Amino acid sequence: MTDKTQYLLKLVKRNVKAYITNAKTKAVMVTGSVAEGLCDEYSDCDVMLYYDELPSEEELHLARQQNQGSLIGILGDRQQGAIGESFLVNGVECQFAHATIAQWEKEISTILEEFDVQSPIMKAMSGTLVGIPLYGETLIGQWKAKIANYPDGLAQTMVEHYLKFVPIWGMQPKLAKRDTTLWYYQILVESAQNLLGVLSGLNHLYYSTFQFKRMSRFIQKMEIAPENLVSRLEGLFCHQAPVAVNELEALLRETVELVEVNMQRVDTSEARRRLGWRQQPWKLREPDR
Repeated sequence: MTDKTQYLLKLVKRNVKAYITNAKTKAVMVTGSVAEGLCDEYSDCDVMLYYDELPSEEELHLARQQNQGSLIGILGDRQQGAIGESFLVNGVECQFAHATIAQWEKEISTILEEFDVQSPIMKAMSGTLVGIPLYGETLIGQWKAKIANYPDGLAQTMVEHYLKFVPIWGMQPKLAKRDTTLWYYQILVESAQNLLGVLSGLNHLYYSTFQFKRMSRFIQKMEIAPENLVSRLEGLFCHQAPVAVNELEALLRETVELVEVNMQRVDTSEARRRLGWRQQPWKLREPDR
């Protein structure tokens, strides 16, 4: 654990005391870079707090006062059972998410039972697995165990949802003749995200495109992946377009093959159809008489 991580963990433990003294608080967990031991001088403190009933605005204000925190903002809808507050303590941004146990368990079910793979809660699921309990260890342990049991149905839904690609490799000559810089890079980004989504399903990993960070560390968790995936994905944004789009097509071909070997029930015919496709230009010719 780095010095910066130790510093922020100590700061978090001090700050949560003001919340734990509230009888409504049932569990507290620190997650994010503090929990993973990856802090630097730009890191914030991500803390999850759970209740039978959300604390009032006055109770939250009192806790911030005790921590000498300077409020940045409050997000969320109290009526929906979850709100977030962000405040500064000693120059460090503290992002505290408050949720009722009922709301959090409902959100867990949208992933594990309803397979909502587009939900930003996917990020919270992976955050829970790495989170460090600071209060209510038994309750948090139950959630960790439940989330660690990644359903096969979720894995298949992930693969099917993300196995969609714009065949940019077949239209690169056309794009080169047009002012398409933004669209070109948008396709590259979305394609890289989709590749990671497919591979996350194959590897039973929780994945969200929302504020996705630390790609190398994430890919290291994958047992099923194309070789040299990190460098090849990063290379898409360094190579000239003709090289980049061909590499993207190669990555997709290898990924489709991995799906066909490891998840045979998924239909890969549409992805296969796009591989090898090249748009052909038309030619001037005299009209038929």
